[in-house]
Amino acid sequence: MSKLEQILILDPPSDLRFRGPFTDVVTTNLKLRNPSDRRVCFKVKTTAPRRYCVRPNSGVIDPGSTVTISVMLQPFDYDPNEKSKHKFMVQTIFAPSNVNDLEAMWKDAKPDDLMDSKLRCVFEMPSDNDKMNELESSKAGSLLNASKADGTPGAKAGSVSMDDTEMRKLMEECKRLQTEVGKLLDENRQLKDEGLRMRKANQFDSSASKSSASMLSKDPASKSLPSLLVVIAAIFIGFFLGKFVL
Repeated sequence: MSKLEQILILDPPSDLRFRGPFTDVVTTNLKLRNPSDRRVCFKVKTTAPRRYCVRPNSGVIDPGSTVTISVMLQPFDYDPNEKSKHKFMVQTIFAPSNVNDLEAMWKDAKPDDLMDSKLRCVFEMPSDNDKMNELESSKAGSLLNASKADGTPGAKAGSVSMDDTEMRKLMEECKRLQTEVGKLLDENRQLKDEGLRMRKANQFDSSASKSSASMLSKDPASKSLPSLLVVIAAIFIGFFLGKFVL
């Protein structure tokens, strides 16, 4: 058993596995157990601090106690061709009996007193079968919740029949509205035809009045023409008679 294992036991011991899809925060737990009879200080470091949120990232473990650390991977665009090189390191040291400032203790610690363990991050995407199983389980859970909310099967059947009754009422209302719309369209068409006939009748009356007016305006001229001819004939007759008399 190594010196690290004597001072601290990690679970999992080597890999931190994160299961996709990575469209939301993915959390993996890391357990640290102190099997020794002394208090142990720990600190968690990562090669990609912006991609992970670690709570807690440092602290003290009492003898025989266990601490659970939540490692939260932030959302990102997963590329299966890119192998993750992210790693975590857990540093440990026996806590002095009179320690008050942990930061100062870590700064003043000697390299020989520090022990560390490295963890590799592994990304896993669910397969198609896993997706189908998750989908079926989610559907089953939703159906179970719906059945619990609805109550007994009789109540569920009653709700279904009630839905059918409402659907029939809606269909009848739609048919009635369609009939009324058809009637309104027919009335509108009749009004348009009547308006067209009235406009044609008005145009005929106006044209007839114009023709009668033009005829009336032409009659006096036609009547005045024979009288003018009579006057001219009388003048010629008088002229010839005057010549013969003289």
